[in-house]
Amino acid sequence: MAMRFCSKCVMPETRPDIIFDNNGICDACHSSEFKKDKIDWKSNEKEFEKLIAKFRNKPGNNYDCVIPVSGGKDSHYQTYVCKVKYGLNPLLVSFEPTPLSPLGEKNLLNISHTFGCDLIHFRKNPAVYIKLARIALKRLGDHEWPNHVGIFTTPVRMAVSFHIPLIIWGENPQLEYGGPNGRINRILDRQWMEEFGGLLGNRTEDMVGIDGLTKKDLLPYTYPSEKELSEARITGVFLGSYFKWNSHEQTKLMIEKYSFSVKKDKRSVESGLYCKSLDDETVFIHDYFKFLKYGYDRINDQLSVEVRDKRMKREKAAEIVKRYTGKMDPKLLNLFLKHYEFSKAEFYRIADSFTNKSLFETDKLGKLVRDGNYDLIPKYLP
Repeated sequence: MAMRFCSKCVMPETRPDIIFDNNGICDACHSSEFKKDKIDWKSNEKEFEKLIAKFRNKPGNNYDCVIPVSGGKDSHYQTYVCKVKYGLNPLLVSFEPTPLSPLGEKNLLNISHTFGCDLIHFRKNPAVYIKLARIALKRLGDHEWPNHVGIFTTPVRMAVSFHIPLIIWGENPQLEYGGPNGRINRILDRQWMEEFGGLLGNRTEDMVGIDGLTKKDLLPYTYPSEKELSEARITGVFLGSYFKWNSHEQTKLMIEKYSFSVKKDKRSVESGLYCKSLDDETVFIHDYFKFLKYGYDRINDQLSVEVRDKRMKREKAAEIVKRYTGKMDPKLLNLFLKHYEFSKAEFYRIADSFTNKSLFETDKLGKLVRDGNYDLIPKYLP
């Protein structure tokens, strides 16, 4: 049986938690229409104003909120709304990606300088991080596991440590990309992180004792206790729950008025990824393993948003998917192999172990077939 793709966008049925209706339309497309037509955004904005009035530090002896940032488009927009539009005094908190790209470092400095905000750039122990990344690639097929954990735990730990009860995150992923029916959350808490934050069922405590890792080593990746959260009265919300999220328009504003820098290579521009994952030089490996497991990658995600927002026809999006999805970049692969200390043979052995062979061409013996560039050949494309 052929793999189905949404009849409106380019999202396949293999995406975890996706739901198709009887017309072959995915729930992310329905969420997009719901976001445009069914939500009273003016009312939501007033709710946000009430929220920040409640948490604003009127004596001025502390920060008003924590904003988790990477320096990307969402980080710039979150800071713009909070600092420029509403006059809040935020503490920016960034969990260092590995390895940090020059473009990412430039944007991170820009967000602090342009908006005039204090910034904590949490530079974690690289030896521990590399161990976690290596373990996660072998165990889960995702070397970004420690990064996904760190970006959600570190800002919360800082909020608790500095007694700042409000954390303002960016887009609401379930509104933008879909999720379990009727489960669109406004709050980002431990439960949300464990279910939707990319942990893949692997908890931080599951890493203790592996390759010599101790509980102390894993402190930055450990979510605060319920007692700590309760005493600090921590509330984490998605800004995208209160304001209609339009990444295209927001990115345009940040580029034109606030010196935000983006990628300019042809592949990034055509696929809509010119403003995505700018800070992490090896995140493409995460996208590659997503392709191996599910037959699609972040290009499908982004182009589906472009189609839903009527900036691109589905036919054009499908053409771009066929051109770029699942294609390995040898230069970036070599960077990854060197940084995380894998041989190429070991890397592809691990990659093959996570590949869903039913989605790719195989020979008569069931061995995966690769083209001249050593890329797999997908059976199903939109």
